[in-house]
Amino acid sequence: MNDHGGISVARRTAGSSGPGDGLSALLADYHLRTEEEKGRPVADASELPDRYRAEVEDPDGAFAGAAVLIARDGEITAGCLVVTAPVDGRSEIKRLWTAPGHRGRGVASALLHAALGEAARSRADTVRLSVWQWRAGAIALYERFGFSVTAPWDERADLVCMERPVRGADDCTTPLTS
Repeated sequence: MNDHGGISVARRTAGSSGPGDGLSALLADYHLRTEEEKGRPVADASELPDRYRAEVEDPDGAFAGAAVLIARDGEITAGCLVVTAPVDGRSEIKRLWTAPGHRGRGVASALLHAALGEAARSRADTVRLSVWQWRAGAIALYERFGFSVTAPWDERADLVCMERPVRGADDCTTPLTS
């Protein structure tokens, strides 16, 4: 368990998905908002592109082998983040999302701290992520965590690719529960 000012972060156990889990709802919110920001709004998760709908409907299958982190504010699911297992020394952060009613409370920071710890424990050398250029607040947060813009590995327009080295023990300050 990782605790930041009342926000706790835990690694989600595969198969623990259910109505009270909150992960599918967070992923649906993330993807619906992203499609809206891209100028392609859809009414609900059933209309999302197949790849994204699959994450909402089956997060265990979509993120098999990755660490799925859930942030809670008390008993309420407040945010999520996925960090992949290292490939060629690199882990990738995906799907960082804070429920709108919990923004400004340190949820994203707590999730990022936990993700960097996961990457360090899995012996990644580098952590990378991509973010839409219009998400200026997220880019500023990533920069505060030491991420810098790098050459793109994903050529989609308006996508900013960032990375930072894993700092070993400095990124593993608090163990998470499984």
